[in-house]
Amino acid sequence: MQIDRALFEKLAAYPHVVVSWIGDDGFPMQTAAAFRADAERLEVRIEPTGVSLPTDREVNVTVSHIRPQPGTGYDQRRYICLWGRLADLGDAFTLKPRRAWGWDEHETPFFEYVERSNPIAMEYLSKLSVERGVEVKPKLSRFWTFLVATRLPFLTATIVPILLGTAVAAYDGYFSWWLAILTLVGGMAVHIGLNVANDIFDALSGADEANVSPTQYSGGSRVIQRGLVTLRQMSLISIVAYTVAIGIGLYLVIARSSVELFVIGVVGVFLSVFYTAPPFRLVHRGLGEVTTALGFGPVMVLGAYVVQAEKLSGEAFVASIPVAILIALILYVNEIPDRSSDATVGKRTLPVRFGKALITQGFLVAALSAFAVIAIGALTGLLPTPTLLALLALPIAFKVYDGIRDHYDRPYDLMATMGKNVQLHLVTGLLLFAGYLIAVIADKVSDSPPGILS
Repeated sequence: MQIDRALFEKLAAYPHVVVSWIGDDGFPMQTAAAFRADAERLEVRIEPTGVSLPTDREVNVTVSHIRPQPGTGYDQRRYICLWGRLADLGDAFTLKPRRAWGWDEHETPFFEYVERSNPIAMEYLSKLSVERGVEVKPKLSRFWTFLVATRLPFLTATIVPILLGTAVAAYDGYFSWWLAILTLVGGMAVHIGLNVANDIFDALSGADEANVSPTQYSGGSRVIQRGLVTLRQMSLISIVAYTVAIGIGLYLVIARSSVELFVIGVVGVFLSVFYTAPPFRLVHRGLGEVTTALGFGPVMVLGAYVVQAEKLSGEAFVASIPVAILIALILYVNEIPDRSSDATVGKRTLPVRFGKALITQGFLVAALSAFAVIAIGALTGLLPTPTLLALLALPIAFKVYDGIRDHYDRPYDLMATMGKNVQLHLVTGLLLFAGYLIAVIADKVSDSPPGILS
């Protein structure tokens, strides 16, 4: 931090100061004090505190501002640390700082500050490991490490289309519990393999390291950057997950004697592996949304249907389109805060290629298209009438649109919108599933159910 007039003018607005130093006994000492910043002389005047302040050694003067928020913590966190020697003027002390360091939450949000500080923390732990002769590293329990590394909460992106494909098959008269469970486990395994592989290749490309504003929904799991899991360990997790997925897939192909299922499985594995992996690196070419839509839409819905019915279905394909669009929109919105770091490493996502206005309007058009497919499908008989329930999720789409428009350039303010966008996909998909369940139950209960229920 540059020591100049601007720094001292900022200091003048901070209400608190603490002076710290190492005492003669080797223990740290500190005291609160009154102070005044002199922007003309580039010095800080410290008033007597009743505690003897040293002038023969370096002291640290921390000037800060903070606002307590009862029940939630603090905001408006700002501080500046100054280092130097005090001069005793008799009625006060002065400090002409030799170096300075600080943080202003308004200028650098907390999560970005943590991310920018991570390399310093890792360097410190590395030096500490050498000093102690044993590795010192961050630790989480195995459960939490696995949960974070694999991003298990995002498996709803797999669960929704597989449930939907299975429900369409049940509506057509085909259903097996054990096949449904195997399909779900296989789908979740390939999704875990995909999530971990993405972190591996984004770490190797430098995309995650370049990202200083990750959020709960974007920027990867960060377990590699935090030193929680090594690249080798992440590779092993991904390989095991893909092995389980491919093993289940091959078993289902053989059990059902289905060429269609084999082709769907090959396409699904290809899309998931080469989403970030070279040589295709589909997301780097601006094909992330298309790849995601295909993989978590038609591939999974049709795959789940074929497992049950041993044939393809036009209805299942139509039912897959809304969830395909909405899952693509999750990626689309999550790429917004990553656009700067993505551009740095040549990751040409849509938010990198286009500006705020087009990206914002693009979301609304795509989301409305998803609901239009549901409405037209149900009204024309391509989908059961009860699937119109999914239109109840439409207001969520407008809330997401408003959030993108209002917080496009503020990653951490956008985070709530990103969560709402995940909710949009989940709620819409589950309502589609519920619509099919109503239709299936109505068919079981009555030979000629009312049109509104079938």
